[in-house]
Amino acid sequence: MSELQITARFRIHDGHVEHFKTAATACMKSVREKDSGTLQYDWFFNDDHSECVVRERYVDSDALLEHLENLGETMGELLAVSSLFVEIFGRPSEKLVAATEGMGVVVYSYFQGK
Repeated sequence: MSELQITARFRIHDGHVEHFKTAATACMKSVREKDSGTLQYDWFFNDDHSECVVRERYVDSDALLEHLENLGETMGELLAVSSLFVEIFGRPSEKLVAATEGMGVVVYSYFQGK
């Protein structure tokens, strides 16, 4: 299974929701215009907009690496106004594991499903 599913949870710092939304809109624009292997990229806010969860799917680890490279400074803008927690579901490549080392990414290996 080379496809990866991602859950990215942002906890938005007080008073920075509008800045976060502006950066999030830039992320979506980047995905639509540049990414070649992104299968899903959906953003969800909780009721008070203090948290945002992004549900992502990629054809493989290279597609996720491409996505991260394409985001560039925009990801920095998000991280300046929020805290990020990432879960990867699937089997990331060694290159992806190395690229996300130190970010606190949690990886879950596939067991079973339909």
